[in-house]
Amino acid sequence: MRAVLGLAVALVLATALAERGPATTRRTILTGTVGPGFTITLKSATGGRVRRLKPGGYAIVVNDRSPIHNFHLFGPGVNKATSVVKTGRIRWTVKFGRGIYRFRCDPHRTIMHGSFAVG
Repeated sequence: MRAVLGLAVALVLATALAERGPATTRRTILTGTVGPGFTITLKSATGGRVRRLKPGGYAIVVNDRSPIHNFHLFGPGVNKATSVVKTGRIRWTVKFGRGIYRFRCDPHRTIMHGSFAVG
């Protein structure tokens, strides 16, 4: 009887821990690049263009290579942008829900833009 009770307690504890998940989770890293010419991209960790993602948390590293452009990412619950006049590298942590997300250079929004779906 004690063995059965001990097994039941162990099973309950194991289930509770499994539902909590690991203490730290790794976020998928995406890379956004704007400039130096009239280019803007968002790429996955493997280097391909981002077209569709699963909902969840992501780290985005933006390389802003031009003082005449910015990288503006927006969609459901997300609105992040780099400066138009400053250049450099910045890292954002975002949580994407289902929907369509867009990125663009605000001063050149008609020619420098992209989008992807989540869900």
